[in-house]
Amino acid sequence: MKKFLFYAFLIFWTILFIYPFLWMLSATLRPEAEIGGFGIIPSSVSLTSFKMVFEKIPILRSLLNSLFVAFSVTLGVIVFSSMIGYSLARLQFRGRNLMFGLIIFTMTLPFQITLIPQYILMVKFHWTETYLALIVPYLVNTFAIILFRQHFLTIPQDLIDAARIDGCSELRILFRVFWPLSVPAIITVGIITFMTVWNEVLWPMIVIHERDLMTMPQLVTIFVVGGQAEGLMGVKLAAATLLALPIIIAYSIFQRYFIASMATSGLKG
Repeated sequence: MKKFLFYAFLIFWTILFIYPFLWMLSATLRPEAEIGGFGIIPSSVSLTSFKMVFEKIPILRSLLNSLFVAFSVTLGVIVFSSMIGYSLARLQFRGRNLMFGLIIFTMTLPFQITLIPQYILMVKFHWTETYLALIVPYLVNTFAIILFRQHFLTIPQDLIDAARIDGCSELRILFRVFWPLSVPAIITVGIITFMTVWNEVLWPMIVIHERDLMTMPQLVTIFVVGGQAEGLMGVKLAAATLLALPIIIAYSIFQRYFIASMATSGLKG
């Protein structure tokens, strides 16, 4: 009976959590006049809402922009943050602990404090209205550095000593020894970074104004708030569904690595 009540409790909260998403998907497939009820099974299936989204805005171009930016930032964060995390975890140099403390301190600073100086830099470099303004400011991530450092501390020192005896450089040790042993951590950093960059709206709105360069969240936000959706709830929800779909697919594929890394990283140090 206890197990039955436990699973019944879990199923109840699962349904309660997933219901809004099912309702949103159902609302995009039903006629506009039927949206508003609590049911999730439409009386008839219609793709009109999705068709209007594709007709009114260049959603595919914005999707490609977002994918390019998100993948570029994710790759850059994995490479640069793992290098910094390795140096803080395994290299001995003066001021290492102080540097790590400063990196942690930067996590307490709100994004709004660096917003204006960062924008001024983009203007000085003539990077506004380019992909560089969307990619370069995100290439080093504090959370990724800390996660890599904590994970690298769990790797035995004997592996590093053996690699150094064989003549491996520090970069080769990182990429040939540490990376194969850190797949869960790499995937976790990749998923979190991808989600963060994908969902970013404020910064792209500041540095990008050309429609062909807009990311998908930026374009969808302008589409919904700016009145192009003509107040149609189904069209707005269709745009939101298309926006959430890549994140859902990515997490569904890599969730077991994500959970494994979050369960084991950060336990040492």
